[in-house]
Amino acid sequence: MIAQESLLVILVQLVCLIPLPPPPAKRGRGRPWVYPDQLFLQALVIMMVKRLHKANEFLAVLAEPTPEMICLRAMLTDENGRFPSRRTWERRLATIPAALPAQIACLGRYLATLIEPWAGCARAAAIDSTVLRAAGGVWHKKDREAGVIPHSSIDTEAHWTKSGWHGWVYGWKLHLVCTAAAVWIPLAADLTPANAADNEIAFALVPDLPPDLRFLLGDQHYHDPELEDLCAHNRCWVITPTGGPYPHRDDGVEVRRILHKTRSLAIENFNEQFKGIFEAHQPVPTKGLVATRRFALGAIFLYQLALLYRFQHGLELRVGLKAFIRAA
Repeated sequence: MIAQESLLVILVQLVCLIPLPPPPAKRGRGRPWVYPDQLFLQALVIMMVKRLHKANEFLAVLAEPTPEMICLRAMLTDENGRFPSRRTWERRLATIPAALPAQIACLGRYLATLIEPWAGCARAAAIDSTVLRAAGGVWHKKDREAGVIPHSSIDTEAHWTKSGWHGWVYGWKLHLVCTAAAVWIPLAADLTPANAADNEIAFALVPDLPPDLRFLLGDQHYHDPELEDLCAHNRCWVITPTGGPYPHRDDGVEVRRILHKTRSLAIENFNEQFKGIFEAHQPVPTKGLVATRRFALGAIFLYQLALLYRFQHGLELRVGLKAFIRAA
């Protein structure tokens, strides 16, 4: 038989071919980093595909003497053939969530240029947040204010929010911008405790969006004059519902109705597809902001890599993604 590289190995190799964001100007105090960021992005892909959420789980699987793991272990060495120690893996995997928003935005711009999702429609993107439930129990307000943690399963770094669809939820918010087109490309993302205000987090997402974006479609939570001014500098218009009693009768009502429907079809369907692929309809498999941010943003990054692979091979970009990622 002829040996053939597994799909997981190919996805890990893809990390070496994508553009990387500029490194931060200053990494802070301590010893300089020996291993490149790219190596830990490759490790993140393995963790997401194999559903591993801790460094010790990842290293245990990587140590198995299967042909696939032997190949992957060889790929996770630096140019001098050195393999990171367990402590290095733990430390660097804990720092990678902070770098993922910039990496997702960088890869999102690259995919938008490559795939051209707006070739036959307006250059619009949809912005929204979706709630992810925390693992374990919930920390009720009276216990939080008293500083009492009634059960060790409670994730004390999560928080409460009220969803119009789900009611009160204890957990996290995944803030996301994706293309409002025939192909849903994640352009920016971040994860916060669920009580974070959508419009405030948007200020960190907007600057890295593609410069040729012209419409940013959001719900009423993004009706913020300062956010509109920030987008206007790049000739991008924020479109949100207007206030006042219904029915609206101004001249722009029909155009806004089309844009709001476009937003809903893009972001809400993407959120459902994303949760279906990564089993995010149930509580997250992680605890704490660092691990949960790595899980949610790592899933977005893997989704982007899957789009890149399928585009390169002429495959469908909206159908079959769940089976494709599971098959890896």
